[in-house]
Amino acid sequence: MKILLTGVDGQLGHELRNALAPLGTLVGINRQACDLADADAVRAAVRGAQPDVVVNAAAYTAVDGAEKQPENAFRINGIAPGILGEEARRLGALVVHYSTDYVFDGALDRPYTETDAVAPLNVYGRSKLAGEEALQASGARHLILRTSWVVGVHGGNFARTILRLAAEREALNVVADQRGVPTTAPLIAATTALLLRRHGAMPPSFPCGLYHLAAGGVSNWHEYACHVVRAAIVAGKPLRLRPEAIRPIASGDYPLPARRPLNSCLDTTKLRRTFGIELPEWKTALAPVLHQILETT
Repeated sequence: MKILLTGVDGQLGHELRNALAPLGTLVGINRQACDLADADAVRAAVRGAQPDVVVNAAAYTAVDGAEKQPENAFRINGIAPGILGEEARRLGALVVHYSTDYVFDGALDRPYTETDAVAPLNVYGRSKLAGEEALQASGARHLILRTSWVVGVHGGNFARTILRLAAEREALNVVADQRGVPTTAPLIAATTALLLRRHGAMPPSFPCGLYHLAAGGVSNWHEYACHVVRAAIVAGKPLRLRPEAIRPIASGDYPLPARRPLNSCLDTTKLRRTFGIELPEWKTALAPVLHQILETT
């Protein structure tokens, strides 16, 4: 199996590189090798690699930045997946693409399923939804994996931000009314590798399509921040901030350029039942990642 992996240097790409390498020949490309905002570069990358599988881990992920750079966000998140799909279809290749919980508006009081109506509240969510639709319309065999609140050892993320602020401040306000699930990059990468092994064993009958992939349980940004700080204290980090000094606030008290859904929990029943996959609770999955982050912070 020959795999073309975009975004190889990113938070998710780094974990995918390690998880997918044992499956065959891995060709990893970063932004310097292929800028997904450049349609010609995207086509050239696929035609040059001639892969059996394209794994697209590259994305424009700055949620607030997308409000100021919508055209760039749509080129990378919305248009490029369709181009990857068109090129993959010509080769008979499979495309694995990652999307987001932010395609939903958060109005439901339960986790979202794959068949629930989409209604993104911000440019980032709309651009990622456009990418899903473009890939689906390309005619390529595909796996679209929607995930949430991604956190990994490499790159920037919420956990690293909280640790930095905890070393600088004695008090902190964190939004508590946005529900979701922290999902680790290693969990996403390991699940992707499992799915590709299944695909390699049964390509004609493999159930392609759209799936939700997230850790188990539910959290909110305030609970998540407190959990990170407690773990850092247990690890002996000299923090100025204590969990009790992290104040829960409403989204309206901390306005940002991009609106966020109040509920972006994802129902993973379809993925678990289709492939017989067990997904750990978010705190369990986060523990080894947080341990590695703390060792390098």
